[in-house]
Amino acid sequence: MTVDHLLQTIPPLAVYLLVGAVIGVESLGIPLPGEIVLVSAALLSSHHELAVSPIGVGVAAIIGAIVGDTIGYGIGRRFGMPLFERLGRRFPKHFGPGHVALAERMFAKWGVWAVFFGRFIALLRIFAGPLAGALTMPYRRFLAANASGAICWAGGTTALVYFVGIAAERWMSRFSWVALVLAVIGGIAVALVLRKRTAKAIAAIEAEGETRGADPVV
Repeated sequence: MTVDHLLQTIPPLAVYLLVGAVIGVESLGIPLPGEIVLVSAALLSSHHELAVSPIGVGVAAIIGAIVGDTIGYGIGRRFGMPLFERLGRRFPKHFGPGHVALAERMFAKWGVWAVFFGRFIALLRIFAGPLAGALTMPYRRFLAANASGAICWAGGTTALVYFVGIAAERWMSRFSWVALVLAVIGGIAVALVLRKRTAKAIAAIEAEGETRGADPVV
């Protein structure tokens, strides 16, 4: 069985559910490769031999993002900032004090726009919902920013990848798996670069905190 034939056996509904579930869980606050899953599904939808619809992919991603962020908001509103302290002790690589401090600075600088742009920034995509709730951001403002950000990010990404995929299909044979592999590799590379930059920013914040803590009290 070839890769093309294998891809044709994947039910479209399974693709939509996977996209919605992964992005929803990521938006809830659990680190998952939501962006890579969205790009991969959008590429599949650009292959006309498959029954996957770009509209279905986009809608699933939007619903997953809005629902996940909303649940995360509710959890953050219920448990407050102590939630991040407990998560930091259990998962310091994802919810350490530096991560929370950096996300708080972004919220302090951008306000409700941090929720909107959080869709496009890996760190905020995980923190936006729970942190907005913990900081008691008004729900109506949160929902408006959350929904508009989800539509722009999920809808825009799906449309862009879909049309790029259609153009690439004219030049590449067996596009469905070649482009998919390239997209996954590219997505991982971008994620690693962004993670490295985020790690540097977090390290700077932690170093700043240590310096302040070491200053003698006058």
